Amino acid sequence: MNPKRRIRKKMKKMKILKSMKALSPVIAAIILIAVTVAVSIAVAAWMGALTIGFMGSSSVTITNVEFLPSGGTTGTYINVTLKNVGTNTVTIASAKVNNSPHTIAPSLLTLDSGETGELKITCSWTSGNPYKIDLFDNSGQVVGSYQANAPS
Repeated sequence: MNPKRRIRKKMKKMKILKSMKALSPVIAAIILIAVTVAVSIAVAAWMGALTIGFMGSSSVTITNVEFLPSGGTTGTYINVTLKNVGTNTVTIASAKVNNSPHTIAPSLLTLDSGETGELKITCSWTSGNPYKIDLFDNSGQVVGSYQANAPS
């Protein structure tokens, strides 16, 4: 084989190899960025789960509302059955019916997570009218809400 031909062949191979090497850093950069993004998403999800676990939640679900009649089509009490569906212990300190504060019995009701309880709200009600009940904890945060119509 002609030495010049060999040199040309070698040069051709070098050019091909050089062009292939030029592609390699681009691919490496893309892979590096993809791995960095994946790791950062995993760390963010893990930290979010930790934060929620440490903070806990205070939430009460009202499972039943009973309007207690005092005669005729009116009443003076509303019985509320509730369940603590949050992860923290909740103390019900006050209640509002249609955005107006009312007396509750017991005056403080403490429920552990998963526990159920009953409140008696002193409130005059009229048959067929809608009533929105909001329950508040010691700090004044709403921990439970319910809307119901008084029986007709």
